[in-house]
Amino acid sequence: MARPATSRRLAFAAFAATLLAGCAYYGPYPAAGGPSTFDRAFDAAVGAAADSGVAVSVADRSAGRIAGSKAGAAVTINVLRQADGSVRVEFSAPDSPQTNPTVAEQLNMAYQRRMGR
Repeated sequence: MARPATSRRLAFAAFAATLLAGCAYYGPYPAAGGPSTFDRAFDAAVGAAADSGVAVSVADRSAGRIAGSKAGAAVTINVLRQADGSVRVEFSAPDSPQTNPTVAEQLNMAYQRRMGR
């Protein structure tokens, strides 16, 4: 009688090993590609301009340049790709009489909000 119990155990172990051998875990499936860092920064910069009351006249994504005006003063936003893959955003409104905050500071705060910072 010891033999049938042993062979049943052996058969069950072989069956279990066969089932487990068919299972594989490949980790989580990568999410569909979202916007690049540059695209996200550019969109946030255009949104920040709108939030700050800038009338955007040029939004050239390929050049990374956004231009417009606020209260008659020229406003320029440059979205620049860095060599290390990061993105730098520059805000400029040198002729604006607005102070406390300046137009550039206002744009930067709106940009930071849109980037979730």
